[in-house]
Amino acid sequence: MLLQKLYRFINSSRVLQSAVLQKNVYPICQKKNNVHPMRKLIISPFTIMGLWVVKNNQDNTEITTSELLVKADTLFDGGNYKDTYELLLQYKDNKEVEILWRISRAIYKMTEMISTDIDTRKLTFEGYDLLRTALDIQEDHYAVHKYMSLFLANKSALEGVKAQMKEAYNVKKHIQRALELKPDDPMLFHILGCWCYEVSNLPWYKRKIAAIIFGEPPTSSFEEALMYYENAEKASPNFYSCNLLKLGKIYLKLNRKEDAKKYLNKVAEFPAKDDEDRKAKQEAQKILSSTPAVPYRLRIVGASQSEAVEPQSGEKAYSKCGGE
Repeated sequence: MLLQKLYRFINSSRVLQSAVLQKNVYPICQKKNNVHPMRKLIISPFTIMGLWVVKNNQDNTEITTSELLVKADTLFDGGNYKDTYELLLQYKDNKEVEILWRISRAIYKMTEMISTDIDTRKLTFEGYDLLRTALDIQEDHYAVHKYMSLFLANKSALEGVKAQMKEAYNVKKHIQRALELKPDDPMLFHILGCWCYEVSNLPWYKRKIAAIIFGEPPTSSFEEALMYYENAEKASPNFYSCNLLKLGKIYLKLNRKEDAKKYLNKVAEFPAKDDEDRKAKQEAQKILSSTPAVPYRLRIVGASQSEAVEPQSGEKAYSKCGGE
């Protein structure tokens, strides 16, 4: 199989078209006796990746990795998560990291839309196992650590409070490792902010369990969570409705009501692209409507205070800290 791949690589005209001939770059010898120095053939690693061929597990058809990933990313960006999953699943046995983490990404979005606990559990464990395989192949891939943090959090939540507390530090380690590998990703700052927010919001009984397991429970503060949410916003302003929502909620907890109003209004006016955005908008509108000191400037006519619902302090961890 390896020899076949190398043969396709060597004989591909696309490699020759993408190669760049560099004059006088590290010449082997200087021009002597009318002999010209050798030119170095430089091939982009992206060219190589694009020519790498993966095989369909079902019908043995072949496609270049770049073509497959472009097709999968197009489906994913269009909100077709199940189609993305079904497309990439045919190639998972190729053990390509770029394919494995994208399958997990599609699974993560699918679990947000599934109502049955059985299906959620099955998919969550499937995505987690794929990411473990990807980590074994390549430890230094930011997206693998990014989604591992999310799946580990959701998997441990399904397994119970004790498992959730036991994995809390590992979740944080994966987020921090992802940030080391890609420090300009705003979503990573957001996810780390979510970790800090949830740890700061832990009820007493979870802290008790964590103290038994670790001797000392994981600690953070709303101020630390705020720092990461603000870093995410600095990296990419208005990139995510849920980051704006978290900023508004954190500012309320810190009694910075004017700042809270600013970000909650941003969420209320955010152009909704999917259900996650719509839910964030609804929650922001309810908070604004139910908090007299934080009026919603686009308040719905006829809405009463009794209709507003306060956000639950025990909301699911990472439920709004989704992927790209």
